[in-house]
Amino acid sequence: MKKQLLFLLLMPIMAFAQIADSAWIVNNYTKTDYQIPMRDGVKLFTTVYAPKNSTEKHPIILTRTPYSCAPYGENVFGKFWAGPRKYFFEEQYIYVIQDVRGRWMSEGVFEDIRPYQPNKKANETDEASDAYDAIDWMVRNLPNNNGNVGVFGTSYPGFYATLAAHSNHPALKAVSPQAPVTEWFLGDDFHHNGAFMLADAFAFYSGFGKPRPKPTTIGPSGFKFPIDDNFEFYLRTGAITNYTKLMGDSIKFWNDLMAHPNYDQFWQVRNARKNVEVISPNIPTLIVGGLYDAEDCYGAWNLYKAIESKAKNNNKIVMGPWYHGQWGATDGTKLGNIQWGSNTSDWYGKNIELPFFNFYLKNKGTIDQIKEANIFFSGSNEWKQLSSWPLQGMQMEPYALGKNGSFAKATKTNTVSSFDEYVSDPAKPVAYISDVYLMKSKPNRHYREYMNEDQRFASRRTDVLTYQTPILENDLTLAGPVIADLMVAISSTDADFVVKIVDVFPDDFDYASGSNYLMGGYQMLVRGEIMRGKYRDSFEKPSPFVPNKPTKVKFALPDVAHVFKKGHRLMVQIQSTWFPIADRNPQKFMNIYEAKNEDFKKANIKIFHNASTISLPILKN
Repeated sequence: MKKQLLFLLLMPIMAFAQIADSAWIVNNYTKTDYQIPMRDGVKLFTTVYAPKNSTEKHPIILTRTPYSCAPYGENVFGKFWAGPRKYFFEEQYIYVIQDVRGRWMSEGVFEDIRPYQPNKKANETDEASDAYDAIDWMVRNLPNNNGNVGVFGTSYPGFYATLAAHSNHPALKAVSPQAPVTEWFLGDDFHHNGAFMLADAFAFYSGFGKPRPKPTTIGPSGFKFPIDDNFEFYLRTGAITNYTKLMGDSIKFWNDLMAHPNYDQFWQVRNARKNVEVISPNIPTLIVGGLYDAEDCYGAWNLYKAIESKAKNNNKIVMGPWYHGQWGATDGTKLGNIQWGSNTSDWYGKNIELPFFNFYLKNKGTIDQIKEANIFFSGSNEWKQLSSWPLQGMQMEPYALGKNGSFAKATKTNTVSSFDEYVSDPAKPVAYISDVYLMKSKPNRHYREYMNEDQRFASRRTDVLTYQTPILENDLTLAGPVIADLMVAISSTDADFVVKIVDVFPDDFDYASGSNYLMGGYQMLVRGEIMRGKYRDSFEKPSPFVPNKPTKVKFALPDVAHVFKKGHRLMVQIQSTWFPIADRNPQKFMNIYEAKNEDFKKANIKIFHNASTISLPILKN
């Protein structure tokens, strides 16, 4: 109560501080709009916030985005004071935002995740060349710049930051892809291991994907959902073919999604990890992501690993306890019901992002505190500055799924004998959140809070299997990828498999500051991932299951950084639906994008004990 009262008393002071920051930026910066020509003559709309101080030269920080550099108009400023990015203004950077080709006020034709072309000829373009041309124009034409440029971007702009690093412009001194769109079939946004991430794809592309015939400052309208209940809307709509009808014929990338159900050449050339070896040793990269990012957690971890293995530059990673882009927001103290114990977003802005760019663009300060891997471990709620990732002290240890819901270190026996089973019914799928998600009142819930949502609602269902350790006598630290290695048998020819790593809190747990939610016995989702069974052997060439034949399904979950505290339990949950964040599998081998409502059937799923293991990345002390 005292803390609530203190917060209420401080609110006017906090609001005044933001107003003061806003006024300072307006009084000390000018805003100018430019049309910057690319090598093929197309002009890209670019907004430049420049310091009025002309007594020194300033570095340039650039974000290229398909989401608009609004607000448009040279007298209207963005709300940069409402988050860690205000530090760039305090340091008097030239802050630049550019509408990418074919979006908003820029000329040209937009192409989703436009592939990098290693051998461009004449005036051929890609996102690397557009970044090169933009940087080249800026260092030549923006007054009082010091000739040093940095690029950063979050989510889709993170993809453009990655491709900017491919440009190798001599003025480009540092790049930070953040939650970068990297691989849209294997793990980011719209597919996970071949499973279609329905709620994200439909809600996003029904608006974002609408054609833009000419430059405009007015964004597209999204789909008007006929009911507020998110789960009920997707369940009633049914098969993917019904969503295609709702989309109509004008959403080009939705049609591309439907035309490429497997990991074919269309997807492979759009893998942003494919050509990272071209990044110059002179361009350091700082990869940033959220451990609880529902959209591009895969991209951050795996872009870092690709650059680390292929390129020769100075490459570092930061992973915090954030939802998608939360490190750029004001509040990084919590996610949903889980508290982190400090404002992690503000800490990141002050101690990582700003020092990184200051060092390379202003020759100011040091980056000694930015280690190879800067990882927040949830559970213990602490930052660890690490010399490598994965850590040298990490060991993959297989734990077996056992009888009566046990979960313990695996023995050498792999016999296929006893099993647990459940009926997967597409008509009654397992939800991904515990309560009703309302379209209007909680527009971001399915992007955010489900990533550490209480899983008690799921563990109580008969179509969700649960396995757990005894109460832990010591802390257990996981630091790396989790490998699910299941031995299954299904009564049909296809099925999905969802594996969740869950932290079960003690029955008497509560936060010192109290909570409005019952935290005793909380089942915190630490990591969850889905695997479309038909891709178990190849994402390029799917294959059916032989009904009732024991079959191995093995896949990796994105890396985990979490401490299961003494007195907690580690739980594994297994299920075959995760709706509507992931689409439903008809549970027969077919092109799911062509399925009709009548194609969806129940399936009996068996998970064999002992032969099914979960390999955990255990960090030894």
